[in-house]
Amino acid sequence: MTRPLDDIRVIDLSSGPAPAIATMILGDFGADVIKVEPPGGDPARSMPSAPMLMRGKRSVVLDLPQAAEQARLHELVRGADVVVASFAPGTAQELGADYDTLRGVNPSLVYCSHTGWGERGPLAHYPVNDHLVAAKSGRMRTFAGVHPRPGPGFAYVQVGVHGSAQAAAQGIIAALMAREVTGEGQFVETSLLRGHLPYDMGALIREQLAARDPAGFGADPLADAARMPTLNYHPVMTKDGRWIQLGNLLEHLFYSYVTAAELFEFLTDERFQGQPASWSESLREYARDQMLLRMQERTAEEWMQAFRENGNVAAEPYLTTQEGIRQPDLLVNGDVVETVHPRLGKMLQLGPVARLTETPGVVASSEPLVGEHTAEVFAESPRPAPRLRMPHHPVPRHPLEGVTVMELSTIIATPLAATFLGDLGARVIKVEPTGGDPYRVMGAGPGAGIGASKTNVAKESILVDLKAPDGQAIVQSLLAQTDVVMHNYRPGVPERLGIGFQDALRLNPRIVYVSANGYGPDGPGATRPCAHPIPGAALGGAFMQSGLGHPLQRAEGLAQIREEARRLMRANEVNPDPNASMTAATAAMLGLYASRRLGVGQEVFVDMMGASAYANSDDALWYEGKPDRPVLDGALYGLGALYRLYPAQGDTWVFLVAQGDEEWSALCRALGRDGLASDERFATREARTANDAALIEELSAVFASDHADAWEARLIAAGVGCVRADEDTVGTFFLNDPQAQANEMAPEVDHMYWGRYRRHGPIVTFDRMPGAYRGGSIGGDSTDSLLAELGYDASAIADLRGRRIVAGPLGS
Repeated sequence: MTRPLDDIRVIDLSSGPAPAIATMILGDFGADVIKVEPPGGDPARSMPSAPMLMRGKRSVVLDLPQAAEQARLHELVRGADVVVASFAPGTAQELGADYDTLRGVNPSLVYCSHTGWGERGPLAHYPVNDHLVAAKSGRMRTFAGVHPRPGPGFAYVQVGVHGSAQAAAQGIIAALMAREVTGEGQFVETSLLRGHLPYDMGALIREQLAARDPAGFGADPLADAARMPTLNYHPVMTKDGRWIQLGNLLEHLFYSYVTAAELFEFLTDERFQGQPASWSESLREYARDQMLLRMQERTAEEWMQAFRENGNVAAEPYLTTQEGIRQPDLLVNGDVVETVHPRLGKMLQLGPVARLTETPGVVASSEPLVGEHTAEVFAESPRPAPRLRMPHHPVPRHPLEGVTVMELSTIIATPLAATFLGDLGARVIKVEPTGGDPYRVMGAGPGAGIGASKTNVAKESILVDLKAPDGQAIVQSLLAQTDVVMHNYRPGVPERLGIGFQDALRLNPRIVYVSANGYGPDGPGATRPCAHPIPGAALGGAFMQSGLGHPLQRAEGLAQIREEARRLMRANEVNPDPNASMTAATAAMLGLYASRRLGVGQEVFVDMMGASAYANSDDALWYEGKPDRPVLDGALYGLGALYRLYPAQGDTWVFLVAQGDEEWSALCRALGRDGLASDERFATREARTANDAALIEELSAVFASDHADAWEARLIAAGVGCVRADEDTVGTFFLNDPQAQANEMAPEVDHMYWGRYRRHGPIVTFDRMPGAYRGGSIGGDSTDSLLAELGYDASAIADLRGRRIVAGPLGS
């Protein structure tokens, strides 16, 4: 069975979950991943997820501080295609493992640097930890108010790990594609901090618009912690005390729920018309109570049976990740696979990141022992330097220059995925209904639609009626010139519109046809609708984010049910959509690489459920004896005394990470509390765990004695992970923080209506071929130019407009 990366060799010099996931993906799709470990092994092997993240790799032990061992590394690199490294700035040079040194050994090398905070800037040497990044960059501020206490809330799901892992995989594949043309490798960079960029859907832009027009673009109403959920996206408690998440964003889905729930008053009373957002506040609150009361009349399973039978209701119960990975849709579609590990026995683990129908990934059953392949690898015949085509045309300006992507999707997940390909230089043509992507007007207040300016950057938009034969003919003409199709239709819909895979394949035998929907193509949920809070509930992220005791406790009375629903929806935050965006972009890159190198067109499947399983990769596997996932305390402070938010002087907050023995000793010294280190209650890790509440009390008193900025400066200097957690919002951090500016995380671009503004920056960068960072598109802004490109003259375009086959730009 041919896989896209079968002839690629990767030297993995990294440590930590994010680069490990990236190299796991490369290995699943054929790369020979050689994991270089220090004597004693990579410390990350202690992670419960290590048996999965290390799967299929070969292990070589090298003591890189030794010059002779550096020479052996160079021997490996001479015949390699890719190096993945996670060294702190400056360390790689000391070990002879930096890009400049290794490029001298192998000029065609693609070198991917994965750091915590970026290669440059005042935070570059801070400890590498995704929760520290979440605290410093403002993400923990977004959870203020989930619990009624003041201050930021711990951010449970490690979105930076997921985002940067997928970014690394995408960047490596893009650089390999560019190498096919140029014959040269290049330096590819991402970081945990860059991995957080996809998860801000508009704060960075709103900050700028509010500065220009404070009255028109003030605080986002949807960010109000006290705000109740919309009726479309409402958690509801059932008769047996379990909770179900509703996700019926669009009007027809909401009324499918109303029908399935037998809320007939909503159908017969003329006051209930249109979207609930258009109802009066008093009517919405009345309807909320009726929904909450009705849902208590049946158990969760009885309601889910009714919703499945209806077939058009988006809903799933709240589950832990361990429960979630056993769902039939994930198992049937290969998002989760069962393997037999030679040491651990039966194992459930993540499947390949996407299903490529012609060049599928393969999951290995086990990870290597430390140094298991050292002798084998160095006994192999020297691998020749990669044989590459010499340039046949001018060097591309961007990694994906010359690639055309057609996007047929709405809302966030798939549009944002196509945006990432546009940032890599692809031409992205967004095909929208004549009224435009509904996300362009979603939201509340004057800022409605801000998020769409992020999901639609770097695109040309055409508004077409795909139900009309003439509209289908237009899109089919575009398909003939397209390399990648990305859509989020439910199964069967593209075929009815004349744009199914077989239609596309007839027009272009090498086309990459990416389906990115909710549940995947084959399981029992294949035709059911999905929206972002559904996988958030079903795969454990929201459950863990809500904190210990919620929603495990049964709420009594409407007032308490309403409050629990508010908290639960605040915990079920935006991450599932960008989770899916990241995996869909990786899937497209894998398919595109196979198309370019092997000449095959194919369907590629990725789904939101599997994507959120990947985003919860720290717990998305099971084997007998696997340690339990750490539990967030009920007030959302953190995971224990030494991994926690603390209030500091002046109403400021710090986030502390000091779990290891060395970090604990350094913390005590830096705090001037050597007595804590010798206190028998805290002398060992086990003792500190047993006396966690007492240690919290001790540290709370210490941190209250000084300002958060002072603690950050003092503890970082001592080598302890500690950052201020309340200084910036996400928007202000990426706009103004010196670290974000040093790494160019908010490039300046132009918008048709807003003029000059700064948009979200790239998730991965390249030293030889910068990305193409453009402004947000307007619906239908390229309708006429694209039709002209297809050969339609002015009279034909006017006729199409007159018959409402095409439209745009919106607002014209």
